[in-house]
Amino acid sequence: MRGDFTESPLAFTTGARAEQAARELSHRLAEAGEPVVLDIRLRNGSRAGRFLFPPYGGAPAAAMALRA
Repeated sequence: MRGDFTESPLAFTTGARAEQAARELSHRLAEAGEPVVLDIRLRNGSRAGRFLFPPYGGAPAAAMALRA
């Protein structure tokens, strides 16, 4: 599954709010059993961060995102 939102971009008032929304979505997908790779990009396209969310079924110890 891939969501790049290029055809239907989401708008947020700040970059921090956009990143928080992306992390929340990633956590929900991981809870549903989907592995997630979250790439945070700056407006100029350069990478600001990359996070891996392994799939888990609600196990709290596995809920932490791994920074790649």
